[in-house]
Amino acid sequence: MSAEPTAAERLAVDALLGPPSPSEEGAPSQPDDRRVAFGGYRRSVESRHLLLPALHAVNDTVGWVSAGALNYICERLLVPPAEAYGVAGFYALLSLEERPARVAHVCDDVACRTAGGAGILAALEGRPDVHPSPCLGQCDQAPAVFFQLAGEDDAVLVGATSDRVAEVLAGGSLRDVPPVVPQVGDPSLRLLKRIGAVDPTSLEAYRGAGGYQALARTVELGPDRVIAEIKASGLRGRGGAAFPMGIKWEAVARSSAAPRYLICNADESEPGTFKDRVIMEGDPFAVIESMTIAGLAAGAERGYLYIRAEYPLARALLQNAIDRARAEGLLGEDVAGSGRPFEIEIRRGGGAYICGEETALMNSIEGKRGEPRNKPPFPTQVGLFGRPTVINNVETLINVLDIVLEGGAAFAEIGTGESTGPKLFCLAGAVARPGVYEVEFGRTLGDLIDLAGGLTGSGRLGAVMLGGAAGLFVGDDHLDMPLTFEGARARNATLGSGVVLVFDDRTDFPDIGTRIARFFRDESCGQCVPCRVGTVRQEELLARHQGGEPLDEELFEDVARVMMDASICGLGHTASTAIRSIIDLGLLERSRG
Repeated sequence: MSAEPTAAERLAVDALLGPPSPSEEGAPSQPDDRRVAFGGYRRSVESRHLLLPALHAVNDTVGWVSAGALNYICERLLVPPAEAYGVAGFYALLSLEERPARVAHVCDDVACRTAGGAGILAALEGRPDVHPSPCLGQCDQAPAVFFQLAGEDDAVLVGATSDRVAEVLAGGSLRDVPPVVPQVGDPSLRLLKRIGAVDPTSLEAYRGAGGYQALARTVELGPDRVIAEIKASGLRGRGGAAFPMGIKWEAVARSSAAPRYLICNADESEPGTFKDRVIMEGDPFAVIESMTIAGLAAGAERGYLYIRAEYPLARALLQNAIDRARAEGLLGEDVAGSGRPFEIEIRRGGGAYICGEETALMNSIEGKRGEPRNKPPFPTQVGLFGRPTVINNVETLINVLDIVLEGGAAFAEIGTGESTGPKLFCLAGAVARPGVYEVEFGRTLGDLIDLAGGLTGSGRLGAVMLGGAAGLFVGDDHLDMPLTFEGARARNATLGSGVVLVFDDRTDFPDIGTRIARFFRDESCGQCVPCRVGTVRQEELLARHQGGEPLDEELFEDVARVMMDASICGLGHTASTAIRSIIDLGLLERSRG
């Protein structure tokens, strides 16, 4: 393209990619000849993974990505402009149109909308610098607002009001809010024991609280012994799929292909979920140590920590932890004297729920649109950059520390047969003390609500959303349900990502159902027809019902079945699940006012 970047845009890109040289830029052989590029396809493949970071660099600096900036990025990385435009337009937090330097994204998802988020949007309606947002992972301190501040660090406001949002947009400042852990000081805690008690910026404090003992033990045991302990622990993934962790690690470790990669999935975007944020903000060194152990065990030399853009505090604390660990020889060419290399790089998402799906996340890191891949092959065989890859989420990984130190058998004694170890749950909504709670598998849903101080609001339960928008709603007949994988399965429920979002009986459930339908419509990547069209049709059905028409349940079931059977990934498979449960509970009626 002929568009040219501004000086500020050029500097932003060069600060990330380094000073340009003729060959790097794909410069012409003559000043007036734009037909020849040096480096060609090979260099474009090697550098394509820097596309999203480069787009972020410009967006962070000037607030949007102009045609000139996009063109300059394409010249530097040898990416075709049409492909770069497709990537830039995929992410909600990247703007291809000029906008104000300060922009507020006001959460109006299922937790925040009932806590005041919808009112904030109504009060600020019509402002070009205010936009509605899906869940920001701050449900325990709702309502929440995410600010993109050009030329400054992004920030989050919790317990927001319309006046406070307007004040920040006019130039007001924000301060970081530490994570809230209602159980702080409880001696039985394992995963949350350091949060609120240990300085998250200090490596010395982390070591003083037992940090990096597990890495030392890993070096002593060696990869095979570590993987054996993980398998003996029975640890299953905590992101929703519940796949045995040890099987993933072993498959990658035994692969003959190289290089191998590790990914920590910190793109926590499921509505109602915030446990990984609390861990990253309160115990970032534990995340880095766990990733290092996983990398050494699987034979990976590089790990990527993919974190959602709406978590600026967590990102800053994790980068500090990486820098400190590297300075102390706990990352780099010789990790903790093991003679083996391992490095960690943070990659930031751009506001796309679908990138929580593991293959969409890999495409995002590779500089492509965050669209899921067909499986098989699975990531353990053909993952990031086509190589064997281990991918686990934050909560799953930090369990590794206790397993390595205490042994897999000891870990397996916690919880129940199929559900071993401790589990984190995100309690929010109509409870007295919202927050992340740690319990052993086996406690009931009613126990957990009591642990959070019981019901507030009307004091009468309307329903509980389990597992997030991709989960389902249950009534008071599920309060005795054991919170285990097998217990949930026996009751046709799900634990999902650990969401327990409580609603009282005054909740406008038709409005909640319509908001969930709109969420899936917005977040569908559009790659496959069943999901792209089905999520739109589903929302239309709910909107018409909101307008007074009877719900066409036969058509709803047809749309839901097609999405479930024919969509490429889990988004389409679960897009109707929560809404179906609202219908089954008899809650999809006109608002009670």
